[in-house]
Amino acid sequence: MASSSSPPKKSLLSSTSSVGGPPQGVKFARRTSSGRIVSLSRDDDLDSLSGDFLGQNDYMNYTVMMPPTPDNQPVAGSSGEVGTTSDPKSDSSRSYGSLRFRSDSAGGDNDGNSGAKMERRMSVMKSSNNQSMLLRSQTGDFDHNRWLFETKGKYGIGNAFWSQDEDTYGPDGVSMSDFLDKPWKPLTRKVKVPAGILSPYRLLVVIRLIVLAFFLGWRVQNPNEEAMWLWGMSIVCEIWFAFSWLLDILPKLNPINRATDLAALRDKFEQPSPSNPKGRSDLPGVDVFVSTADPDKEPPLVTANTILSILAVDYPVEKLSCYISDDGGAILSFEAMAEAVNFAQVWVPFCRKHNIEPRNPDSYFSSKTDPTKNKKQPDFVKDRRWIKREYDEFKVRINGLPEAIRKRSEMYNSKEEAKENKFAREKNGGVLLPDQQIKVTKATWMADGTHWPGTWLSPTADHAKGDHAGILQVMTKVPENESVMGHHDEKKLDFTGVDIRVPMFAYVSREKRPGYDHNKKAGAMNAMVRASAILSNGPFILNLDCDHYIYNSLAIKEGMCFMMDRGGDRICYIQFPQRFEGIDPSDRYANHNTVFFDGNMRALDGLQGPVYVGTGCMFRRYALYGFHPPRANEYSGAFGQIKSPAPNYQQMQAQSQAEEEESDTQPLTAHPDLNLPKKFGNSSMFTESIAIAEFQGRPLADHMSVKNGRPPGALLLPRPPLDAPTVAEAVAVISCWYEDKTEWGDRIGWIYGSVTEDVVTGYRMHNRGWRSVYCITKRDAFRGTAPINLTDRLHQVLRWATGSVEIFFSRNNAFLASRRLKFLQRVAYLNVGIYPFTSIFLVVYCFLPALSLFSGKFIVQSLDVTFLSYLLTITICLTLLSLLEVKWSGIGLEEWWRNEQFWVIGGTSAHLVAVIQGLLKVIAGIEISFKLTSKSAAEDEQDIYADLYIVKWTSLFIMPLTIIVVNIVAVVIGCSRTLYSVIPQWSKLMGGTFFSFWVLAHMYPFAKGLMGRRGRVPTIVYVWAGLVSITVSLLWISISPPDDTTSTSGGNVKI
Repeated sequence: MASSSSPPKKSLLSSTSSVGGPPQGVKFARRTSSGRIVSLSRDDDLDSLSGDFLGQNDYMNYTVMMPPTPDNQPVAGSSGEVGTTSDPKSDSSRSYGSLRFRSDSAGGDNDGNSGAKMERRMSVMKSSNNQSMLLRSQTGDFDHNRWLFETKGKYGIGNAFWSQDEDTYGPDGVSMSDFLDKPWKPLTRKVKVPAGILSPYRLLVVIRLIVLAFFLGWRVQNPNEEAMWLWGMSIVCEIWFAFSWLLDILPKLNPINRATDLAALRDKFEQPSPSNPKGRSDLPGVDVFVSTADPDKEPPLVTANTILSILAVDYPVEKLSCYISDDGGAILSFEAMAEAVNFAQVWVPFCRKHNIEPRNPDSYFSSKTDPTKNKKQPDFVKDRRWIKREYDEFKVRINGLPEAIRKRSEMYNSKEEAKENKFAREKNGGVLLPDQQIKVTKATWMADGTHWPGTWLSPTADHAKGDHAGILQVMTKVPENESVMGHHDEKKLDFTGVDIRVPMFAYVSREKRPGYDHNKKAGAMNAMVRASAILSNGPFILNLDCDHYIYNSLAIKEGMCFMMDRGGDRICYIQFPQRFEGIDPSDRYANHNTVFFDGNMRALDGLQGPVYVGTGCMFRRYALYGFHPPRANEYSGAFGQIKSPAPNYQQMQAQSQAEEEESDTQPLTAHPDLNLPKKFGNSSMFTESIAIAEFQGRPLADHMSVKNGRPPGALLLPRPPLDAPTVAEAVAVISCWYEDKTEWGDRIGWIYGSVTEDVVTGYRMHNRGWRSVYCITKRDAFRGTAPINLTDRLHQVLRWATGSVEIFFSRNNAFLASRRLKFLQRVAYLNVGIYPFTSIFLVVYCFLPALSLFSGKFIVQSLDVTFLSYLLTITICLTLLSLLEVKWSGIGLEEWWRNEQFWVIGGTSAHLVAVIQGLLKVIAGIEISFKLTSKSAAEDEQDIYADLYIVKWTSLFIMPLTIIVVNIVAVVIGCSRTLYSVIPQWSKLMGGTFFSFWVLAHMYPFAKGLMGRRGRVPTIVYVWAGLVSITVSLLWISISPPDDTTSTSGGNVKI
């Protein structure tokens, strides 16, 4: 045994006390998750230490709480093998007892001599020559506080943890980081809907399905002999409604919620680590696309605010790039974006300094909440006042741009005309005859004194909306990789310690020439995809409409949690819900569409993912290029119940090459969407960027369960600055001829051939086996505007419904989907193409109550108990289903009712016209053109809801208006017929009147929209409506008098 007098510290297992006691015992234990302490020591050895050798006041046993290993597994060798040194001198020369424990590394064997095992040291406790002095005088217990004070110990994970400032620990000594190694954490998690809500919901779906089957069977077996035509129309409509309801309800059987962990994302990608010593961001790049087409209908100020919200988003500046596509080539949009970039130099640092939300200046300054809430910096009020004045001046400059451009162009044109006339005068000897006056072309001039290459104010050849050169202007350079801190400026704000960098921003207007099909918005998006691949090549793309701004500055990071999580390499896009501002409080026309965004989309997230709805979507660039996911499944069987792994990318590539070598024809089992993309165009720079985007979009390989990952620290290198050849290549790929003989729009990028290119693009990705995710954030990710005018709203619905009809009659029909599409996902896409056809049956069914009142007949022969029981059961089931759907989706009952009302209004107007237009296009080849939805406000600036009361006549009003008038007149006629009848048939009157009022209740928002602003409808309108109804009812009675021989049995209610 070593003497305790030489070193002041002794090993707990080899030293003796000053009074000659036995060696002190040390127990090793660990606390389980349940709180129970499990011993890792050999109790027999410790028990042998006790006995007569123990002194009364010696602190005999000391338990060391062993922390869990980094992979959260117990220490290998639960028996607590503790190695001790046999040489006491070596023990005393080290720390106060070097106890080693071993843990097998991942994949290692159980051999003790294996080099894959990890070895660590833990110092336990300093010995003392006189432990009795540490005992409390009164109780005799060990004075732990005094022990910590005298030995300079401190608490850690376990009972004690020693500081690192002692040389005796050596370089391999224990440190706090050894105990604080955080386990691997997922970035996202699923939050399932409670079983108490979902199980009754599914049960009610089954019950209603069974009741519907029995009811339709009873209806078929019990026709109304008195009115077979009325019975036939009603039974056909009811069968179709049951089929349509089934298509709508089946994909809703598995709704889920999701949650993200932004703290875990920050720890993984933005904290110092061995692979990232400086703690730079290892997140992948993101390219944000904004599309606009007409500055007259899409005000430049709205677009500029959207750009400002993007440039100020909370994402690494060097990893973010913003592109705007001006498909109209308007100089007004170009100069408005230049003004926005100048204002961003102060707006972006202001948002970072004071953590502003939202970062759209117009939305921020018009917010009615207290701006000083949670603001702690003393100069906030002063900064806000200054930036508000700057923004007001910015708005004035934007509003004055049209006049400034016109005056500038007139000035330059007059100078050019004077110069030409002077040249002609000099050429003719100083004399210029009146008939020789030269008129120059009225060009549009830029601020630098050159011709605008896009659309001129007075369109001419090569300078019109469909005929102009390609334009690409990088307005802000690629930011530095290191933060650039601001300083105090008396003329501006004090940005000391604030990063003043602004993300890269580029203006893009693709080339347009006569004779080319430019494919509307889809073609503009594909041009931006190619240009951004050359300039920044962000592996992820976020696309927004010009009126949808970023409301939550952390939205991109929220979406990135899904892409960078385990299994994120199989996700093709993240769809965010659309939220709208400026909607009337009652939401008369269901503009918020919460039933779809919070109900249907949330339910699809439990299948293969939500559909792509055009804006607020983050894409994986590699998936947009038409490639397959690294892993996918195929579903076979009648209901897709047989699941098997799909061939991977390499197998598909080898198979396609073999097919090309053997024959020119494809096998009958091959699906066209599963072919690999090959024809990207003749740009080698673009082709080389594909592999880079695929690698940078992979999740972090920081866990053995992460497949297809990339090593940490792979994205720390700065982006090279842009040079002239790179920009020239970007201009070349947006030319109108670049897509000739390529697969752009067919297999690559946004898909052409439909006015709803968004749904088709998402469908193609799902068809290849990709998954999508629905990301609902606590704070709305994006917000935009929606048309609150009835006419604009119906035209918007008409465009969507027409696109659905085009999908149904194309090869994008879900009937033709590949085996990689799940069964219920296929049902959902099938419903997307079929729902407009419901309008045909809906219109017929809305006229049935009126026809019943006109004819005095009903859809059933009598209102007996069976019919009423079925009707009551179906109604109760539907009501309970709606209540449970409201419960798990979070929508309100009023929102659900507004959605039902507008479903009838849109179904009898826009959907019906969409079916007719779709049939005309398929049968006669008549193309469909749509006007851009106006996003400007009404002339009445005092009322933000002024557009709601504007009545703009359209042919879409004809059918709903006819339904309203016919049902009102039918109610009047039915009442008159029954009152003046010799034998009144009250049951048929009650049935027809009830369903007529049910139809009119659904049409109430439409009728209210036709009345305009409250109080402006003349009283004569109501008078004439009453007179017309009375006149028509009397005329009908005179033409078809009541039948006085009708049997009374048909009018009785049989109980």
